[in-house]
Amino acid sequence: MPSFLDRSRIVASPGFNRWLVPPAALAIHLAIGEAYAFSVFNLPLEHLIGITTPAPGDWARTQIGWVFSIAIVFLGLSAACFGSWLERAGPRKAMFASAACFGGGFLVSAIGVYLHQLWLLYLGYGVLGGIGLGLGYISPVSTLIKWFPDRPGMATGMAIMGSGGGAMLGSPLSHLLMDHFRTPTSTGVFETFAGMGIAYFGFMMFGVLTVRLPPLGWKPPGAVNRATAPAPSTTPNEAIRTRAFWLLWCVLLLNVTAGIGVLGQASPMIQEMFPGRVSVSAATGFVGLLSLFNMAGRFAWSSFSDKIGRKPTYMVFFALGAALYAFTPQTGKMGNVVLFVACYAIIMSMYGGGFATIPAYLRDQFGTGRVGAIHGRLLTAWSLAGIAGPVFVNYIRKAQIDSGVPKADAYTVTMYLMAGLLVIGFVCNLLVRRADRVSAVAIAAPGTTTAREADVPTAFDGPALAFRWAWVGVPLAWGVSQTVLSSLALFR
Repeated sequence: MPSFLDRSRIVASPGFNRWLVPPAALAIHLAIGEAYAFSVFNLPLEHLIGITTPAPGDWARTQIGWVFSIAIVFLGLSAACFGSWLERAGPRKAMFASAACFGGGFLVSAIGVYLHQLWLLYLGYGVLGGIGLGLGYISPVSTLIKWFPDRPGMATGMAIMGSGGGAMLGSPLSHLLMDHFRTPTSTGVFETFAGMGIAYFGFMMFGVLTVRLPPLGWKPPGAVNRATAPAPSTTPNEAIRTRAFWLLWCVLLLNVTAGIGVLGQASPMIQEMFPGRVSVSAATGFVGLLSLFNMAGRFAWSSFSDKIGRKPTYMVFFALGAALYAFTPQTGKMGNVVLFVACYAIIMSMYGGGFATIPAYLRDQFGTGRVGAIHGRLLTAWSLAGIAGPVFVNYIRKAQIDSGVPKADAYTVTMYLMAGLLVIGFVCNLLVRRADRVSAVAIAAPGTTTAREADVPTAFDGPALAFRWAWVGVPLAWGVSQTVLSSLALFR
């Protein structure tokens, strides 16, 4: 008998409703998207010994910043290494491995906090958690592209918007738990990490249990004529030998580098740029608000790309993004918190939109047969960006402060640098052309069944649809409400 995790156990029967699958993808991405809220832990981790103020032996901001960078590095490396395995093994096995690594990473990190051993934090949240991020990131994307060949941009947006919205859950949940567990002798981080590790593992298992694959040759009834024709399927090795792949690699690298460093330091950044005006709770709301626009942008921009095309969409990202980054330092000098937040909300919507649109861009270039494996290799650009972005922000900030620049102005040089990177990204995107493939073969994933008829009526299972969407919708609605309420302090 095949294992419960085997690919053959999750091939859908005729008439299966494809709208039952997105909640499985969202369950994974809403969990791993917590990584975007890691900046909420920066200040508490800096005060593990001193509790309220830094003390001898406490970790420095530059040391803690590497936790997030290591996680992003291993996200890209694991996605590249296990992308081909995912196509063979199927999404259920990959999603289970993701849940085990991501939840286990929190538990190892909790031990590191308890023992005050930074290397355990690097190993737990960085290495194990990063592997969980990589496996969890690519498996739902590849699956939904197969279920929605008529709307590839919308499909990738549905999957990836969860990771953008994960901070809306992670940020208020982390704040709530740390407040609950905080004592005169503890910041509450140890207990928070342990609780979140267990909770996220259970939440992700819903996705593991409910994910399904379409049979080989399946077409969406009533939507076949609207399907956007992809390129003939290309193997990963063929893809990386094309000029288009490496231009898209640079496009992703530059788009992510420009956003991830700021996003990783969002909470302390707004407090330092507007000293005395933005409280810790308001800064937490800012992180959540960025997550809201990050999530919304992933769905909106990727769906919009189905109408105007991937290249024009990225042209908007880079041109508008560069202008906003160049203008942002002026909002700080003006003391205008509302304008500052508005600029970064738009920037984060395009940052998230870039993530959600790139799989559809790859699908247009290289076909759907091995898009998960090709996407995994492209995510090595995210690994490099995960180092470059935070390093730019943290070390340039430190150098500016050491040279006597006030904290409120320490981010100005970084913002201009990010604008320059986006200009280079605009040129790279402009040079992308349809890939010339070595061969054009139809690649069938092993373990699937024979083709089913495309015109089998789709079953409507109201209770199942309601339950699955409620599983992800209720926590997401709570996160949105907490984000809106906490962000109100920014506009007072």
